[in-house]
Amino acid sequence: MTQKSSFFIVGRHAVIGALKNPKRRVLKIFLTEESKKNIHKQNPHKNLLKDLKVFFKTKKELDKYCRSEDILHQGYIAEIEHLENIELKEFIKGKSNLTFVCLDEVTDPRNIGSLIRSAASFNIDGLIVKERHFPSESKLLYKSASGCVEHLSIFQVSNINTTLKYLRDKNFWIYGFTANGDKNFTEVKWNGNNVLLFGSEGHGLNKHTAKYTDFSVKININKKIESLNISNSAAIVFHHINQQK
Repeated sequence: MTQKSSFFIVGRHAVIGALKNPKRRVLKIFLTEESKKNIHKQNPHKNLLKDLKVFFKTKKELDKYCRSEDILHQGYIAEIEHLENIELKEFIKGKSNLTFVCLDEVTDPRNIGSLIRSAASFNIDGLIVKERHFPSESKLLYKSASGCVEHLSIFQVSNINTTLKYLRDKNFWIYGFTANGDKNFTEVKWNGNNVLLFGSEGHGLNKHTAKYTDFSVKININKKIESLNISNSAAIVFHHINQQK
């Protein structure tokens, strides 16, 4: 088995999610005595720590792993390997009625993590991100996603525009979400294969990328309010589409 690069994740949901995912290789786990008891208490029928290198630490010792990011570990830290890359071309073969979300220059790990949590919760089929912009080893991303990185197919692509063009050729409709979209997204019948394209928090959709959209849609909000946070916008959209399906 080839060794992939490893990195650390922290937080109860993130670590337990990784332990429960048979596809995820966990190399080491650092726990307090208290968090070990909690793992056994919450998973009485399965020993999640079987055959693992477990190191017991005090809360203070674990603090060292999160000092720079200023996030709470809750007594759980794990060293894990990346999952196998999933190829988008392989994934869509023989499937229909797929809904993907695609992020154009969104880089904030907390926002991406929250969006992953919503996407997994509302049965979105996958997330398309630009490899270079995706903080794939961010403790903050894993913590914000609350274990949901393990439940969502994430496609890291080298070029968003090429990917959108490819999906259009494969009968996907591309919907660009912008503050001044042509119509409210709830007026759309979300049938068939769709890509929900969201732009960066500050600048919205890249002009060049917007050329690859078929429709421009918006979320109607109070006129006095400038915009919604991207992870909130996405959650509203995912919930609506999930209800419709």
